[in-house]
Amino acid sequence: MKNILIIAFLSVLTTYGQETSALTETITVGSELTIGKPSSQGFKYLHFPKTNFIIKKGGIANYKNLQGKKVIVTKIEEVNNGKVITMKRKDGVQFFNSIRTVKANLKQALATGEVKS
Repeated sequence: MKNILIIAFLSVLTTYGQETSALTETITVGSELTIGKPSSQGFKYLHFPKTNFIIKKGGIANYKNLQGKKVIVTKIEEVNNGKVITMKRKDGVQFFNSIRTVKANLKQALATGEVKS
């Protein structure tokens, strides 16, 4: 009985991994994405600066306002552990009124729902 449950669990994980990798292949420069909910208290795979740096630049560090915002992929880089994308807001406004672009680990951000296509 345990073997059947383990096999079923592994097949679900494999299918989920294939869907995520297929999604990462379809995203190109110019693709439009949506920012979702953070996976923890803050975003784990979207690389925003620390709160004190945002405040020093005159910004307001409010992560709740980012949910549902449309972003455009401006650059895709290949690194050792996957793809890193650079994004800017579609409406042209800076993130937190102080940051122009943000980087994100594409595969992990899609898997956790921090970024949606």
